[in-house]
Amino acid sequence: DVLDPERLIQCPLVKHHWIRARRFPYHLVKCKESNPEIAKKLATCPFNARHLVPWADLSDHIMKCNDKAFMEQDVVSRSCEPSQEQLNNGSTWQAPPCDEDWEADLLKGSESTFVW
Repeated sequence: DVLDPERLIQCPLVKHHWIRARRFPYHLVKCKESNPEIAKKLATCPFNARHLVPWADLSDHIMKCNDKAFMEQDVVSRSCEPSQEQLNNGSTWQAPPCDEDWEADLLKGSESTFVW
């Protein structure tokens, strides 16, 4: 099950590391720090930071990445939403009438002496 936090995932840096899915992001950070030479040879997928692939295979991975569909779906759904400008132009909201007079308040306040 892909959503199971207890499933084991193989580390892309050190193949004999098997990590529970819920700990995988933390492991990747530590494993990259512990294995900088291996980490330099791997690129991070722009759609899912958990995907580390050899630099030579990155473009192929990007074309086939399953998480790409989620990103594209998100972009399409956002483009269907009205923009902020459209919302502002079509708004019928009006500010309530204001009965404040700051100048009058200032004159009233000048009569009193300010004390620390």
